[in-house]
Amino acid sequence: MMLHIPFDNSYARLPDRFYARLKPTPVAAPGLIAVNAALAEALGIDPAALTTPEGLAVLAGNRVPEGADPIAQAYAGHQFGGWSPQLGDGRAILLGEVIDRDGRRRDIQLKGSGPTPFSRRGDGRAWLGPVIREYLVSEAMHTLGVPTTRALAAVTTGERIQRERAFPGAVLTRVASSHIRVGTFQYFAAREDIAALELLTQHAVARHYPQAGDALDLLDHVTAAQAALLAQWMSLGFIHGVMNTDNAHVGGETIDYGPCAFMDGYHPQRVFSSIDQQGRYAYANQPHAALWNLAQFASALLPLIDEDTNAAIEKATAAIDRFEALYRAEWLARFRAKLGLTTAEEGDRALIEALLTRMAAEEADFTRVFRGLAEGTARDEFVDRDGFDAWAADWHARLAREGQDLDDAQSRIARASPAIIPRNHRIEQAIQAAVAGDLGPFEALHAALATPFDTPPDSPFRAAPAPDEAVRRTFCGT
Repeated sequence: MMLHIPFDNSYARLPDRFYARLKPTPVAAPGLIAVNAALAEALGIDPAALTTPEGLAVLAGNRVPEGADPIAQAYAGHQFGGWSPQLGDGRAILLGEVIDRDGRRRDIQLKGSGPTPFSRRGDGRAWLGPVIREYLVSEAMHTLGVPTTRALAAVTTGERIQRERAFPGAVLTRVASSHIRVGTFQYFAAREDIAALELLTQHAVARHYPQAGDALDLLDHVTAAQAALLAQWMSLGFIHGVMNTDNAHVGGETIDYGPCAFMDGYHPQRVFSSIDQQGRYAYANQPHAALWNLAQFASALLPLIDEDTNAAIEKATAAIDRFEALYRAEWLARFRAKLGLTTAEEGDRALIEALLTRMAAEEADFTRVFRGLAEGTARDEFVDRDGFDAWAADWHARLAREGQDLDDAQSRIARASPAIIPRNHRIEQAIQAAVAGDLGPFEALHAALATPFDTPPDSPFRAAPAPDEAVRRTFCGT
């Protein structure tokens, strides 16, 4: 069985200063963790061929398939507000691009494939834990309807990776609509390379927003895409953890699942990332971080927006000033759906925030409260049940003003509020088992996450963590 990947590589046809051209570093002994058969088929790849020795060699970086043109992409970025003029793919190599069966261009990238010129003294490798985490969370995000990079496959390497101790090595094969970041634009803007900025803008427009005409149009579209994406994150209790500009995707996808987490107990200032000591990217701060990133994107595009710098600043400012209203509208639409509402009233935001305030006071479980509204069990998530009842009376009155039947509203809520999420403690259990050689918990969790809105009430994956199971810190660790 021969492996054929129908590559058509456009980014690698850009000038050499956009990337470093190099092959992945081979590993000792590739072993299969998982292949995403449905995604492979959508890409025009035979999933069975990926499980052959030839396929495993490709997924591990031991063999470069015909038609691939492997590169490590250059970019810069602000990391926790601090400027880094050169970052780039330090542990990832873009094998190439394919046109999928829906006519969309998709990147295929190996993550953990060895050092590159952008590695900054790193080993370019990944250990098994972050690969398991990204596979589970990115695929869960996809099933939840959130724009995201995806996991095509994961393999072990037969090597040990030294972090705080030695861990099994692994490689993730990631699929994305592109890997173009705000930091990619910043890289060329910092070098005053206007020709490269123009080429990158043309490439990003053609790839993501073909209806856009110029750099200002691109800024408009990216602003709208980020507003929609952030509203989805917030409606699911998702915390990215490292919203640096090099992790801000211009196509509006969620990218780079490092210390990411879904909240169990709700609090607006919840932080999981071990490196976010000041809470810069706490749950409630994420929309502000997205707007800050858009401001950096706008700054990079200024030379292309208008030759007159003052005029360019005025136009760019007007574009990103739309973010707040766009985000607010998307946020309200998402949370109205989570209350089963179909119309808009002036007091809806106050009604939603009143529930969130009660949840924050008790750190009630985010997912279980909203799913509980669909199933009549939300009251059980609160200690102050009289307080919940007072809020529920206002909610029922709001439904009555729509002339709604509670059962119909609950059906709508069930379609907007998942029963299960990739909870931190379940991911940690899957990682620990995989490190010990048992992929069973990973496979069981992955299967459960494939139907997050239709999980049976008795599924153990619906449960919040016990106090001794709670995971309060997550790590980059790739």
